[in-house]
Amino acid sequence: MKKRVIFGSLVLIVGFILGVLITPLISGDSIYDQFEKYKKVFGITVKNYVDEVDTQKINEAAIRGMLNELDPHSVYIDAKEMKDVEEDFQGSFEGIGVQFDIINDTINIISPISGGPSESVGIQSGDKIVTIDKEDAIGIERADVPKKLKGPKGTQVVLGIKREGSKDLIEFTIIRDKIPLYSVDASFMFDNTDIGFIKVNRFASNTYSELKEALSDLKTKGMKKLILDLRGNPGGFLQQAYYMANEFLNSGDTIVYTKGRRPEFDEYMIAKTTGDNVKLPLIVLVNQGSASASEIVSGSIQDLDRGLIVGTTTFGKGLVQRQYDIGDGTAFRLTISRYFTASGRSIQRPYKDKLDYRKLAGRLELEEGANIEHALDKVKKAIEEENKKELEKNPRSKNIFNLDSLSINYTRGKRMVLGGGGITPDYIIKSDTLTDLSVNLRIKRIFYEFVTNNLHNGSQIKEKYKNDFDKYRADFKVSDKMLVDFRKLAESKDIKWDDEQFKQDKDFIQAEIMGTLASSIWGSKAKYELFYSSIDRQIQKALTLFPEAIKIANLKK
Repeated sequence: MKKRVIFGSLVLIVGFILGVLITPLISGDSIYDQFEKYKKVFGITVKNYVDEVDTQKINEAAIRGMLNELDPHSVYIDAKEMKDVEEDFQGSFEGIGVQFDIINDTINIISPISGGPSESVGIQSGDKIVTIDKEDAIGIERADVPKKLKGPKGTQVVLGIKREGSKDLIEFTIIRDKIPLYSVDASFMFDNTDIGFIKVNRFASNTYSELKEALSDLKTKGMKKLILDLRGNPGGFLQQAYYMANEFLNSGDTIVYTKGRRPEFDEYMIAKTTGDNVKLPLIVLVNQGSASASEIVSGSIQDLDRGLIVGTTTFGKGLVQRQYDIGDGTAFRLTISRYFTASGRSIQRPYKDKLDYRKLAGRLELEEGANIEHALDKVKKAIEEENKKELEKNPRSKNIFNLDSLSINYTRGKRMVLGGGGITPDYIIKSDTLTDLSVNLRIKRIFYEFVTNNLHNGSQIKEKYKNDFDKYRADFKVSDKMLVDFRKLAESKDIKWDDEQFKQDKDFIQAEIMGTLASSIWGSKAKYELFYSSIDRQIQKALTLFPEAIKIANLKK
């Protein structure tokens, strides 16, 4: 997504509509006649409706309706949503800096954010917030917690904390500050290998700088190969995607280009320099949650034969939006162009049926272990088989892959790639599937409650392992007694325990307990590292595929 902010001072909110329409566009209908129609309906409604009309509400509804007639990504953003958007993409917010969860109607601190104001005053993992500014906080709704804890930098909030081992309530006065939001969830080396791993969760203003820092750190630890994880990354700033792709490409490589109805929205984004990591063997992980900027990066790596794309087919968003500020704290995003990868393909899925689009229809999903061997007849056969299965399940299903929406393109090395339905990986690896037992344990937050109430001995663990996470990861074990206590807690929360499902998910449950405990001591990155380095099957398989990645990129072993 390309974000360019256009400021304007507008007296009436309907004035922005006129501003958008007063452009030298050609239309079969008179633009001015259509605008007059809108003004007439709006005016009569406000004047004559049986009840008093909230003019802002119905005008915003009209704007939403207008944009809804376009594509799924042209949307109106109200003032509250706008604040969240700015925080997400600017990479910071202002508040006290804690990760929290609601357990038994009480705010539990999972961990204070490193370097934040809560950590500096002594807030600890496992603390329970009982009062906020002298007001009872027990039973507070989850959505209301940020409203109480966030606030302008320099303002203060007083928390009443109940801490294990302390009889009395402890009162902390915290001065709010700017809290960073990180794009890199995890960055580490796999044990006894020269393979590094970086997980990126979004493309915000600080994403590329975080990536560079992580790459530099891993190189000092002996990294010779890299797994770049873009799974679940919904995208963000197009410019950040360009910088990331350029890091692995040669000067002059076409990363992405855009084409719109208006020529000023056409742009070619070419690698201006040769990236510092152009010779680094590379595997990029993607899935159905990888969209937009994630698809630009993975698409350029695939089209230019720079590395191996592994996982499942991506979201399929090939549209570029520009964000326009309206002037009253609200904004709207309008699709202004389509983007195309280096081979000339658009990966945008059909969106005529928006409900089907939101259900991810139109993505080509091959079987586990499949490899696009670049034979069109094999791809057609796979499509036919998938469609047949879908129709057997639901004869009226609209989730049928339309072969006509596919485009066939070729990489620099003459490998066939597909457009029109997301980025189809070079090698298909399905993600783990959890049983109903594990899903319910997550939904009811049994892991957090168990660690908080049964295992919250962070100071003891720090002392035992001398604050050495690597030693903790290697030595700490979830004992049989812990699992017995864990089951008792789950059953007390009305979760039906299934022994067969437990056996199937035992490794996951143990890793989740261990990871949640680690997160409370060393932060969320420790939990990610535990999972990604041990039980994530997509990553474990990807580790074996570097010979293919090296071959595709024509690199020396």
